[in-house]
Amino acid sequence: MKKTAFETLCVLLVSCALSVAGASFRTIEITDMEGRQVTVPVDPDRIVCIGPGALRLIVYLQAESKVVGVEDMEKKDPVGRPYWMAHPELALLPRCGPGGPACINKKPDLEALLALSPQMIFTVYMDASLADEVQRTLGIPLVILSYGDFATFDETVYEAIHLAGKILNREKRAGEVIAYVESIRADLQSRTKNIPADVRPTVYVGGVGCRGAQGIEGTQKSYIPFQWVSVDNIAKKISGISSHLVMGKEMLLKLNPDVIFIDGGGVVLVAEDYRKKPQFYRVLTAVHNDQVYTLHPFNWYATNIGTALSDAYAIGRILYEEQFASVDPEQKADEIYTFLVGNPVYESMRSKYGPIGNKARFLNGKER
Repeated sequence: MKKTAFETLCVLLVSCALSVAGASFRTIEITDMEGRQVTVPVDPDRIVCIGPGALRLIVYLQAESKVVGVEDMEKKDPVGRPYWMAHPELALLPRCGPGGPACINKKPDLEALLALSPQMIFTVYMDASLADEVQRTLGIPLVILSYGDFATFDETVYEAIHLAGKILNREKRAGEVIAYVESIRADLQSRTKNIPADVRPTVYVGGVGCRGAQGIEGTQKSYIPFQWVSVDNIAKKISGISSHLVMGKEMLLKLNPDVIFIDGGGVVLVAEDYRKKPQFYRVLTAVHNDQVYTLHPFNWYATNIGTALSDAYAIGRILYEEQFASVDPEQKADEIYTFLVGNPVYESMRSKYGPIGNKARFLNGKER
């Protein structure tokens, strides 16, 4: 079928659907996060979410029952994303397209979207011009949300939660989510803000992926959990604009942190590298002193905010035992997950990545 014929069919089918359902919902005009003026239905019953993190925000808003289709990527690789793990019923929905990092800012599967007859579409990380083209073709309102800078915690995400909450009649819930995240951040920072700089250990996180898994060299200067517990992240000593960087092994040896954390997404690669080059690792102070710990990955299809918060508590308990003596990181993780995604999914995360803040077993030949 030629593109022009398909586009014409899309407009005709959607126009027919809207003419039948038009009386059943009101519309409002909103400004999305790319500055586009979009007319959307008020409290729509049928929505689709495409792109990194779009579905997660809808789950945070307790509006997952409105979703009528999910991306192939979500179904094929279900681990590591608490919003998905908490709602297995989403896997029963039909597909709305391929999804995944390779589809960022690419034209979506128009036929799959049309087949679902959604009243509107949420997306992220899509240019305004492409969004306009997709919306014209389908005749379905398309709203762009944003997490801000990729793979970080940017308060821009609060604007996205507010906007989606307004459209979905979840404004009260949106306010609750933002207030909860801020209360957790305030608690973390209050526990650590008065710790003198000269007693803070130097730390490093390896195995942080960026468009794919990476080994010990993959790290971040603006690693969210480190920022929330005010640690001395050695990656900040490396010049450059990008937060994510590849730390050369010679530089890692030179900076030689007191404590090393390994992101769960890269722990397998780090373990393989350790088996091949144990001599490199054994001269690191953190390895020699058995101060290497594993965390749960939170950069998986954009930022899983709940996991980042949980990691921060685990890091705090390891580095500042006195200040975090009242905290059980595993219980805290389930408290956070229950509030944000509706179910306690820590055990599912643990079964995949091991206990949060656990000492790295591969250093002793005891891999999971």
